[in-house]
Amino acid sequence: MEIFDIVDAQGNPTGERVERNRAHTEGIRHRTAHIWVLREREGRYQVLLQKRSQNKDSFPGRYDTSSAGHIQAGDGVLESAVRELGEELGIHAQPEELERAGTFDIAYEKEFHGRMFRDNEIAFVYILRREVDEKTLKLQTEEVEAVEWFDLEETYHACLSHDQKFCVPVPGLRVLMTHLGICPDQT
Repeated sequence: MEIFDIVDAQGNPTGERVERNRAHTEGIRHRTAHIWVLREREGRYQVLLQKRSQNKDSFPGRYDTSSAGHIQAGDGVLESAVRELGEELGIHAQPEELERAGTFDIAYEKEFHGRMFRDNEIAFVYILRREVDEKTLKLQTEEVEAVEWFDLEETYHACLSHDQKFCVPVPGLRVLMTHLGICPDQT
């Protein structure tokens, strides 16, 4: 059973904890780590996106952040980011390789598999700039069906137009692009 720290609006633990299912049934605020794997090609950024498993409780079969996961109660944000990369993609990174880009809020209600899913999260965004051969990654098959490189700015525009291929959070892309010096609203 997964247990999360309940957090305030800045992502600081309040001292209370909640079980995962209850957090998503009632929409109780908790933390996640989002890691974007980037590379440069011909002067443009590409982002490695994971295709979510068909068994996921939200957005099955859609392309999402390179790696993301809940921060377990008592765990640190950076250690969770490093762990998620290893678990989901088989990428073993050192904490100093990850650049902190910022945070954003995730808040929505949507029905999946016949059940309401309420998400209320503070997402901590990290970047790993690394050349990765997607064919050699060891994917956590219960979480990730596949991975693929996409042009960052094209992905941003596809997500703005609600392309159902993606479930990438637009606010997360904005944090990422702003950190990289790309003005998202002028691309």
